[in-house]
Amino acid sequence: MQLLGKPLAARVSAEVRRRLALLGTAPHLVSVVASGDPATLVYVESKRRQAEKLGVRLSVRDLGAGVSQDDLHAVLLDLSSDEAVQGIVLELPLAAHLDPDAALRHIAHPKDVEGLTPANLALVSAGREAEALLPPTPRSVRFLLREALELAGARIAIIGPGRTVGRPLTWMLNNRGATVTLCNEFTRDLPEVLALQDAVVVAVGRAGLLRPEHVLPRHVVVDAGINVTPEGVVGDVAPEVGGIVRAFTPVPGGVGPLTSALMFQNLVRAVRLQRGEQVE
Repeated sequence: MQLLGKPLAARVSAEVRRRLALLGTAPHLVSVVASGDPATLVYVESKRRQAEKLGVRLSVRDLGAGVSQDDLHAVLLDLSSDEAVQGIVLELPLAAHLDPDAALRHIAHPKDVEGLTPANLALVSAGREAEALLPPTPRSVRFLLREALELAGARIAIIGPGRTVGRPLTWMLNNRGATVTLCNEFTRDLPEVLALQDAVVVAVGRAGLLRPEHVLPRHVVVDAGINVTPEGVVGDVAPEVGGIVRAFTPVPGGVGPLTSALMFQNLVRAVRLQRGEQVE
């Protein structure tokens, strides 16, 4: 069974439109680019098209690949204090000389619609998700897992302890009662580790990392990897895995479409948090 993100994304987007109408204003989202990467600009343009469909104003601040760390921080601080801006996205990866962790500390956490500031991640790790903006990619993974299994009591392995997916997802699944095993490049006897699991999430960025010998027919597999190859965009899971397991997410078409919709849902939550409203 394929776990597709597009139907879920359509439901989320419909809810976002309803919530936006209730807000009574069109939120302003600013995308900050500091890399000179053409692929990033293509991704930002895709966000702009979706924003237009939803009635959200999206501005792009392209600082170029040569921007200094201090100047990047100054822009993020200025946007964080600007009452006309309700959401900020720092487009990763940054140029090689820039420190993303330092930059993220200069975004006000109620405007951090990617949920990657230390303040938002700390709230998630403390089990206080209702007060946080959750990272959209881990949240997309959690949505898709819930389509195939009950999270409470589930045993789930995450391959890839990265800052944007694996680490926050570990807390987010634990907050829903799952037992989580976090694996990395040094994990020994991976097939034996995965044999104990109900589901496997892969988020490394290495094509074909999860192979048929790693999985069992009862597994649910969620592929959060993105790799650009001569044959096109592929995930971290070898194609043959889909014919073995009981449910899996294709790449493209799985995690990605839902992630984008959830980012705009975060923007609605951001507006409400900035107004001091209680959010569920």
